[in-house]
Amino acid sequence: MHQTIQPQILYFGTPVVIISTINPDGTPNIAPISSIWWMNQSCMIGMSSRSQTIANLKREQQCTINLASADLVHAVDRLALTTGLSPVPEYKQSMGYVYVPDKFEHAGLTPVASQTVQPPCIQECPVQMEALLEQSYVFDAKSGGHLCAAELKINRIHIEEALLNDRQRIVAERWHPLIMNFCEFFTTGTTIYPSRLAEPFTKQYYSS
Repeated sequence: MHQTIQPQILYFGTPVVIISTINPDGTPNIAPISSIWWMNQSCMIGMSSRSQTIANLKREQQCTINLASADLVHAVDRLALTTGLSPVPEYKQSMGYVYVPDKFEHAGLTPVASQTVQPPCIQECPVQMEALLEQSYVFDAKSGGHLCAAELKINRIHIEEALLNDRQRIVAERWHPLIMNFCEFFTTGTTIYPSRLAEPFTKQYYSS
């Protein structure tokens, strides 16, 4: 039997990433999000259009996307309800947000210089991607236009060596991403069953 419901939020299991951008004063800002999907060498993210991250991204046209592993859950949670906006907007104050000028220190994370963009990568994240803004869009305009979707082009990728085999290919079984599933943290387990759909892509991936 199925029931018809209207959940307040639709997070059917999406990876948690920490976006690094540059503030107007040149300092870095980091923020966790879990609205992201990938296609080829690009990704689409969704955030509040009123966030400091989106303001920084639109102004500087660049960022880093850092995928958090399951063991970084506490660092990610320390970033919750923090903002790089000062003074804190009233709507965020009502939600319990506080202004944190140095989010790296607050979360216990380490900035590391990127190679092609100004925002730093996050050393503790096993997957780090340097990205450029391609386009941004108003998302769900009928609901007030307070959401933004941004298309990012990935132009440099850094992977923790422990995730790679001797051919510099990512070993899926070694990667345990932090996943947001209906506002709760989860991660992956063991392989359930190999996908037939993946067979031609796997052959191309490992033969190149």
